Amino acid sequence: MLIHPTAIIDPSAELSADVEVGAYCVIQGQVKIGAATKIGPHVFIGQHTNIGSRNKIFQFSSIGEEPQDKKYKNEPTTLEIGDDNTIREFCTLNRGTVQDAGVTKVGNHNWIMAYVHIAHDCIVGNNVIFANNAQLAGHVKVEDFAILGGYTGAHQFCRIGAHSITAIGTILLQDLPPYVMASGEKAKPHGINSEGLKRRGFSKDAILEIKRAYKTLYKSGHSFEEAKTIINQQAVNHPELKALSDFLSISGRGVIR
Repeated sequence: MLIHPTAIIDPSAELSADVEVGAYCVIQGQVKIGAATKIGPHVFIGQHTNIGSRNKIFQFSSIGEEPQDKKYKNEPTTLEIGDDNTIREFCTLNRGTVQDAGVTKVGNHNWIMAYVHIAHDCIVGNNVIFANNAQLAGHVKVEDFAILGGYTGAHQFCRIGAHSITAIGTILLQDLPPYVMASGEKAKPHGINSEGLKRRGFSKDAILEIKRAYKTLYKSGHSFEEAKTIINQQAVNHPELKALSDFLSISGRGVIR
C-alpha cells in the first residue's frame, strides 16, 4: 500500500493493497476502501464509511463524518460511495441518520467539484455533476446525469430528476423534474436540457416528445393533476417519458412551477 508515513489509519480499516493515502490523512475504524482509490493529503475519512474502487479524493475533504443533525446520538450510520468518482477539494459528505434509512449513498462516475456539501441521508445516482459550492440539505435525492450549477442549493427532501440541469445560484425549494432546466433564487423552469439529451444519445423524436410533455406540464394551462394524467397517457407509447411520469407521481414537495 502506498501510504504516507504521516497518515493515521485505524487498524480495523480495510484498504485494498493498491490504495494510495496522502500525508496527514486520518482514516477511522470500520472503513473499507476499494482498489486503486487515491486519497489526497489532509483528508478525513470517518468510521462506517465504504468507498469503492478507482475513486480520487482530493485534499482537505471530510468524508463520512457525523451528520449535521441535532437528533444524532452516535448511532452507527454509514456513508457508501461507489466507483470511479472524483471528489475535489474541501468537500463534505456526511453519514446518514436513523430517522431515515441510516445511510448516505453516492453512486458511480460522479464529478464532485470543490466545496460541495452532501448532507445526511442524501442519495446520489450515477454520472452526476456537482459544480463548485453546490449544496444538498438532508434527505435529497439526485437522479442519474443531473447537473447542478455552482452555488445551487437544494432544500431538504427535494428530488432532482435525471438529466436535469440548474444554473449558477439556483435555489430548489421543490422537486426538479427530469430533463428540465431551472434557474433563479426560487427555481423556475426554463425549457428542457436538449443539448445534454443529444450528447447522451436521445433521438430527435424522443427529445420532441419530452418537449411536448414539458409544454403539457408548464405551458398548457392545465393544473398539475391534469398535466400529470396527460403525461401518464403519453408515456404509454413513449418510453422516454416514463421517468418523468414516475417522478411526477411520487412528488412529495411538489414540483417547481
